[in-house]
Amino acid sequence: MRRTALTLAVIAPLMFAACATIGPPQPPSLELPKPPTDLRATRKGDRVTLTWSAPNVTTDRLIVRSLGPTRICRGSVLEQCGTPVGEAAAQPSPGSSSKRRVARSYSDSLPAQLQSDNPSGFTTYAVEVLNAGGRGAGLSNQVRVSLARTLPPPRDFTARVTGQGVVLTWTSDRPQAGAGQPVHYVYRVYRRVEGSQEPILAGEIPTGGEASLMLTDSSIEWEKTYEYRAETVTVVAQENKPEVQVEGEDTPEVKVFADDVFPPAVPSGLQAVASGPGQKTFIDLVWAPVSDVDLEGYNVYRHEEGSAAVRVNAEVLKVPAYRDASVASGKSYLYSVSAVDVRGNESARSEEAGETVP
Repeated sequence: MRRTALTLAVIAPLMFAACATIGPPQPPSLELPKPPTDLRATRKGDRVTLTWSAPNVTTDRLIVRSLGPTRICRGSVLEQCGTPVGEAAAQPSPGSSSKRRVARSYSDSLPAQLQSDNPSGFTTYAVEVLNAGGRGAGLSNQVRVSLARTLPPPRDFTARVTGQGVVLTWTSDRPQAGAGQPVHYVYRVYRRVEGSQEPILAGEIPTGGEASLMLTDSSIEWEKTYEYRAETVTVVAQENKPEVQVEGEDTPEVKVFADDVFPPAVPSGLQAVASGPGQKTFIDLVWAPVSDVDLEGYNVYRHEEGSAAVRVNAEVLKVPAYRDASVASGKSYLYSVSAVDVRGNESARSEEAGETVP
C-alpha cells in the first residue's frame, strides 16, 4: 500500500507538469515572406538594376515554403507599393536551410520624362515580395536613384597601339552644364583582357572645349589582346554630401592586340676614349642609359673609315659601357650603339663617335 502511494506521489507532479505545457491553439501562419533589408540599386544610362536577397523566413519566423512574384515599386515617396512599375517572376523558395540566401535582380527602364537637367532630382525604389497567394508583408528597405540626365557615349571611339601604349581617341560633343547647376561631365575609358569579365579603369578626361580627345593607356602588358569601351559620366555635386556619379551608355568595344614591334629609344651621348701610351691598347665607350622599361641591353658597332660597321659584342650588354680591346695601335675606329628590348626589337644606331689608338 505504501509503495502504491509513493508511486502516485511521484507520477502526479509529472502529469500536472505535462498538462501545464499545453497552451491555447496558435493561429495558422499567413506565410508572409519577411521583407528584404538589403535592396541595392545601380544606374547606367536609363537602366536601373536592382538586387536583393530573396527572403527565406516568414514574418513569424517560419521557413518559407513557396514564394510568389516580387513587385517593383518606384515613386518620389513610398509608403506602400501602389501600382508597381514591374514584377519579378516567382522563383523557387530558398529551401529548408535558413542560412541560404538567393540573390534576385530586376532591370527597370527609367522613363525619359522623369530624367531631368536639375541634378537634385531623385526617385525611390523598393520591392515587395509576395507569397504564393499574392500577399506580402510590406516594402523592403528603400533606395534613392538620381534622375540626372545622362549623355550619349563618345563618338568615333578608336584604339591603336604605339610604342608608348594603346592610344584611345574619340570625338567630343562638348557637353556643358546649365548655368548655375552643380554638375559636370567626364569621359571614362575601361579596358579588359580578352576573355576576362572584370574591366579596369584605363583613365578619364574631363569634357571641355576640344572637339577631339585622346588618352594613352601606358599600363598595358605587351602581347595581350585588350577590349576597350568608353562612356560619359554625369557628376552631380551635393552640399555636405558625397557627389553622385551616373554612368551613361557604353560605346561599342574596340579590340586591339598589343604587339610590341616598337624598338627602344636610340642611345645618345656616346663617347670613345683610347688607352694612354704605354698601356695595353683598348678603347673605352660610355653613353647615356636608355630608360625604356622593357630594355634588354645594348649592341656596339665598329668600323674603320670606308668599311661596313659590324657588331663587336657577343652578348647583349646590360650596362651602358664597353671596353674594346681588339684594337691596334695607330688605327682609327668609328663606333655606334643601339638599344634592344626583351622581344628583340632593336633601335636605330646612335651618332658615331671616333677615336685613334696611340
